[in-house]
Amino acid sequence: MSAICVYCASGPVDRRFLDLAAQLGTGLAESGHTVVSGGGNVSMMGALAEAARAAGGPTVGIIPRALMEREVADLGADELVVTETMRERKRQMDERADGFITLPGGIGTLEELFETWTAGYLGMHDKPVVLLDPFGFYEPLLGWLQELRGQGFVAQRALDRLHVADSVPLAIELATAR
Repeated sequence: MSAICVYCASGPVDRRFLDLAAQLGTGLAESGHTVVSGGGNVSMMGALAEAARAAGGPTVGIIPRALMEREVADLGADELVVTETMRERKRQMDERADGFITLPGGIGTLEELFETWTAGYLGMHDKPVVLLDPFGFYEPLLGWLQELRGQGFVAQRALDRLHVADSVPLAIELATAR
């Protein structure tokens, strides 16, 4: 069984984003994977973890002590790790994961995506990095990255390390491919 780290938002309550997170949690659990997340139990993080557990899958939440109340810690997680810093949170999420899937999110989600993607590009890990984008949420970002490639700021090899999926099954397939 592999562990897939999912980066997602802890804020929005738009039903399509919550449903996407729940579908991913269910899909990961049903295909035998552990869900590693930021340890919050609100918004997309909560929908992801709750759906994974409802489908019989284990969940690991990793949350900094300072966010225990703000992100409403996922006390139902099979394992809840409380860290002292955000850096420690991300380090543990990275170490426990065999692959990464990023859902729509804000600056925190983007920061996690870019850090994991960059580390893979630099050869610090060989784990798959997947962007799950069935709604075109990331199309402006992907277009900008192509512009940066054209200007020489982003290598094609870096872009090739980021897999973009438009469905939950494809995202799981890409995140678990070795």
